[in-house]
Amino acid sequence: MSLPAAQLEEHRTSLTGLCYRMLGSVVDADDAVQETMVRAWRSLDRFDGRSSMRTWLHRIATNVCLDALAAEKRRARPMEEGPVGSMNDDLEQRPRTHWLEPVPDAAVIPDSADPAERAMLRQSIRLAFVAALQHLPPRQRAALLLTEVLGWSVAEVADCLDTSVPAVNSALQRARATLATRDLQGGGGPLSDSQTRMLERYVAAFERFDVAELTSLLREDATFSMPPYALWLQGPELVRQWLLGPGAPCKGSRLLPTWACGAPAFGQYRPGEVEGTWRPWALVVLELDGDRIAGWNSFLDTEVLFPKFGLPPELA
Repeated sequence: MSLPAAQLEEHRTSLTGLCYRMLGSVVDADDAVQETMVRAWRSLDRFDGRSSMRTWLHRIATNVCLDALAAEKRRARPMEEGPVGSMNDDLEQRPRTHWLEPVPDAAVIPDSADPAERAMLRQSIRLAFVAALQHLPPRQRAALLLTEVLGWSVAEVADCLDTSVPAVNSALQRARATLATRDLQGGGGPLSDSQTRMLERYVAAFERFDVAELTSLLREDATFSMPPYALWLQGPELVRQWLLGPGAPCKGSRLLPTWACGAPAFGQYRPGEVEGTWRPWALVVLELDGDRIAGWNSFLDTEVLFPKFGLPPELA
């Protein structure tokens, strides 16, 4: 790899984080970063060094994302699409491009990050926070991320967005007011001892399919969703009914741990047709509130997501 190319690659993790927060999709983020690298490579001879290469690349990535958002609808979570469901509801399925997607922590948090930076970055990729960002107009979204996550000055943001400092300050004020109306509490920090023990109970209960134990770990208003299905459920009793009914084929599953969106996550593998094998079924992302589960999100698009997380295509 040539020196300029290596210098560009040094910033891939940070660029992926910015593009993921802007777009709400790990697939779209990877595409946006690749387009950023292409644009940067083509204009490398015009990079004059007045700003750092990091700032220059993030300016390009911001504009790549703004171009993409001009043609895209915002991504959402099932809980934003309609009222809580019931066991009698039809399973309405929507395209992958409709839903907010999880991102691997490893793709957006540099290995070199110190504990304080790691905690801040995890907070900024939580599912609830990224979902809230999608409700902001794209330029407000960019202004907020560039200042509060990347630490840019208002003047630098104004230069990036080709606007004025007062306009950026106004955008930030409106963006913060919008986020203040949404529930963004919980998650993002290191696990406490009690949370670690709770997750051990969750894995053990899941793998022996002890539904009573599983649902005892849920908060009373916990949500349960399964994109690409629009149906979502709330509360331990409805989740219990689901697991004992349509979810019964999950019996015998195995879980592989990972991290997604600043939260503990698991690759779920259900028993395969061949005895002694397990096939991918879902990427499970758990949103925690203390030592209880506040959100159980099972993303079923394993063909796209498992390779992104480095999860194997089969267990044996």
